Amino acid sequence: MKALTEENPDGDYILSADRRPLSALYARNARSVIERGFRVIKSQNWVILISGFFEPVFYLLSLGIGLGGLVGAVAGPGGAPISYAAYIAPALLAVSAMNGAIYDSTWNIFFKMHFGKLYQSMLYTSLGPFDIAVGEIFMALFRGFLYALGFTGVMGLMGLITTPWALLLVPTSVMVAFGFASFGMAITSYMKTFQQMDIITFVMLPMFLFSATFYPLSVYPEPVQWVIQALPLWHGVELMREISIGVFSAATWIHLAYYVVMILIGLAFTTRRLRALFLR
Repeated sequence: MKALTEENPDGDYILSADRRPLSALYARNARSVIERGFRVIKSQNWVILISGFFEPVFYLLSLGIGLGGLVGAVAGPGGAPISYAAYIAPALLAVSAMNGAIYDSTWNIFFKMHFGKLYQSMLYTSLGPFDIAVGEIFMALFRGFLYALGFTGVMGLMGLITTPWALLLVPTSVMVAFGFASFGMAITSYMKTFQQMDIITFVMLPMFLFSATFYPLSVYPEPVQWVIQALPLWHGVELMREISIGVFSAATWIHLAYYVVMILIGLAFTTRRLRALFLR
């Protein structure tokens, strides 16, 4: 437990237990973790930072333009016909935000935890597990924000933004990234080897392909539809599609609530894991 100094009746200073509630978990200094993260980014090759942005862009160019000419118009949210490129672009935006957050909150955390021993050193200071969790998740959100901002710009250049509601695409992307980052860090804390880290890719790739990213949910059998609707990326994809054309329904609130709950649980999960690992 962290300690403070206090003066006894004889005028001497002694150590006493920190009486602040939850002081062992949160020192209100996540800013230090964030500042360190930006210093590391400044010293890195920016090509590495933005590399994950290009994958969904290539999908959009190849499928949205190439295959889109063969597919023609498809039914968007509310049943309105839209081009195939306009159909998959917001879905790929959600994927872009997910990729940025997952990369930073998994592989980056894995190396810091098992090779750099960074978090052990941080917790020897006044920082608590919640400070580290908030700081690292913020850096994952920063990468997700960059990916989302760049991809939204690509959508604008391609003429796929047709409503003022599209201004909400970037902040919504950050929320999607927040949900994935908050869980990614906690899950990575269980991984001990590179082979175990491959499990994350094994889960993420099918979720990317089958979360109604490229074709509607209705193409699946009903039991499979229920499974897909439980996946976090599906909620992000549907939410982005609704925002991209400005058509909303009661399901919009369900998608938003899904991510709010995901974020809260993920933050609590990550903080608990860091405390269990390093504050024994």
